[in-house]
Amino acid sequence: MQSPQNANRGRTPGGHPNPIDVHVGARLRLRRTLLGLSQETLAGALGLTFQQIQKYERGANRIGASRLFDLARALAVPIDYFYEEMSDDVMAASPRHMATATEEPPSGDPAPANRRETLDLIRTYYRIGDPNVRKRVYELARALAIHTR
Repeated sequence: MQSPQNANRGRTPGGHPNPIDVHVGARLRLRRTLLGLSQETLAGALGLTFQQIQKYERGANRIGASRLFDLARALAVPIDYFYEEMSDDVMAASPRHMATATEEPPSGDPAPANRRETLDLIRTYYRIGDPNVRKRVYELARALAIHTR
């Protein structure tokens, strides 16, 4: 039987996935998508089911150290990659801090870099073979962004 303290290990006081696990999962999804890998393909490379990859990407299941090592190797990134761009709010949600937390950490919209539209745009951009054309598309996007502010 689990003690009440261990029953929610890794979860917020409200029972939601820990924001750090959600962040690591989002970084997993970002890298997998940028490489053009399906959940099935990545799962097959690791001897998992695609459902397990889905759960990791949502933060519903925590990723252990050995699995994170395997994921980093399969996705050709250093382990640090999964923790990059983590906000201070998410860092404050570490289990060490959660033990004394009394309220839910703030949850906002996912980072723009994790949205499907952004990922599709990045993949499409890098499919432009001519570096000069790619540079012009980049300059056009920047110019449009400045004019729409």
